[in-house]
Amino acid sequence: MQITLETIDRVAGAIRSKIKDQPRLGLILGTGLGNLAESVEEPVILPYAEIPEWPVSTVMGHAGRLVIGRLEGQPVLVMQGRIHYYEGYSMQQVTLPVRVMQRLGIEILIVTNAAGAINPDFTPGDVMLITDNLNFSAMAGLNPLIGPNLDELGPRFPDMSQSYDRRLCELARQAARQADLPLREGVYVGLSGPSFESPADLRFLRLAGADAVGMSTVPEVIVARHGGTRVLGFSGISNKANLDGNTVTSHEEVLEAGRILVPKLETLIRAVLRVL
Repeated sequence: MQITLETIDRVAGAIRSKIKDQPRLGLILGTGLGNLAESVEEPVILPYAEIPEWPVSTVMGHAGRLVIGRLEGQPVLVMQGRIHYYEGYSMQQVTLPVRVMQRLGIEILIVTNAAGAINPDFTPGDVMLITDNLNFSAMAGLNPLIGPNLDELGPRFPDMSQSYDRRLCELARQAARQADLPLREGVYVGLSGPSFESPADLRFLRLAGADAVGMSTVPEVIVARHGGTRVLGFSGISNKANLDGNTVTSHEEVLEAGRILVPKLETLIRAVLRVL
């Protein structure tokens, strides 16, 4: 399904008509991390189902609504739950929200996700600053930029050498130090899902340099960078590496980890917002 600029602007217009402030920052909350949105002050809440042409989340742990207001004095637009390719949407539908954010004038996108550990030193409850990503879905041909280029939004061949903004990453490191909060760093690999990875998958991905794995985020980051939006990313480590096949991973485990991760992520994100 090809998303046109007219469609993007129509969705952006529908949202703009419901809000008073111009949001400066966008925030996408991953599985089990939606409670971060409860901290938004003076919220305007828009369920996805009530936004024309906005894809609807179908996965447990994703509330499926926009929460627009202020956080640490910053005007923010928060996606309380995201859309995934494995739900049956096209990559362009999955990334439509990022396009809409860009047309609303959002300058910075903060992406979060629940991810499985690949690095054996990582444990559930850790927060990982994403410093780079492996995009296996796009390598297999599922790139959200396939099709006619929207020249009004970005170039045909965008550079991805600094997908995660270095200045924002440094602000996150400073925030973690000031809060005495351990912060891992590493490479996130995005797969299509919805099946969890086999031990052989994980061993292969570890050899390729990945530290954490999930089923989201990277398409959003590609589209954000295509449109010139700066990106900061965090993975909440939800389960231990299963490199030997002796443990079973479940969605319930991922949701449970979110309860531990939300306070840590809120501390980091609030600290970053305060200095922007």
